[in-house]
Amino acid sequence: MKHLILIILIAMSINSVNASEQNPMVRFGIAISNDKEQIAYSVNGRGKTSLIFIHGWSLDSRLWRNQTLYLSEKYQVIAIDLAGHGNSSYNREDYTMVSFANDIKAVIKKEGINSAILIGHSMGGSVIAEAAKLMPNKVVGIIGVDTSQNVALKLTHEELNLMANPFEDNFQNAMKAFVKDAFPKNVEEDMLYWVSEDMASAPKEIAINQFRNYLGQYISGESYRVYKDINVPVVLLNAKLWPTSSAENKKHIKNYTLYFIEETGHFPMLEKPNEFNKLLLKAIKSVT
Repeated sequence: MKHLILIILIAMSINSVNASEQNPMVRFGIAISNDKEQIAYSVNGRGKTSLIFIHGWSLDSRLWRNQTLYLSEKYQVIAIDLAGHGNSSYNREDYTMVSFANDIKAVIKKEGINSAILIGHSMGGSVIAEAAKLMPNKVVGIIGVDTSQNVALKLTHEELNLMANPFEDNFQNAMKAFVKDAFPKNVEEDMLYWVSEDMASAPKEIAINQFRNYLGQYISGESYRVYKDINVPVVLLNAKLWPTSSAENKKHIKNYTLYFIEETGHFPMLEKPNEFNKLLLKAIKSVT
């Protein structure tokens, strides 16, 4: 454990030097989740309302590098590495969406935040929904990015196994194929390489555990039941790579808004950062 803490602190120190060259206001912290996992995060800017960014499956807070500085002029912006990702610790036995929600809760408590908008990509969309349910007095809105295309989608155990099998057989190849399919055909090679290598470098067993917990919600029905206790605005910023069923979503989400970002794949914050930032700011203002 001491060795792990040392590695985290060294990595964060190096990152801090690099980030400080671009933004002297950036600072880094570690919060302790309810199961003692160490949750690394960064803070930029100031504001009464905090924007808390949550990455998707097998990624980390670097996903939001094009957003944090842009939005920190008006808001306090926090980007979190969930447990099992990035600079956070990797000791959890089961990486559920609720456990990730408690990672967010730990950071909100550590920073003394009373008003937060949660922004989550892909798997992060399910995480922020659980966090909104967990902290109704702290979360004033949630914004999903290319996620929750149909919260009432029904999967079987057999279908989940078929989806997980390629990752269990050859994790790196399956991950690279997944990332390639998640981008449009004209994606920049450097971007495709960075995301592919980053996601494929995740610890296999941890990544598959997260994958099964994430999609397992669509077997149990928690994917839509979670919204029963969510009364704050829910905004989706989705690409058109995979169809979004607003008709189904509206059956379960009380305060629902959908915006499309055109001509991108699953990673609009990387593919078209300027257009995405403007649309995200519009969504934030609609919540506040």
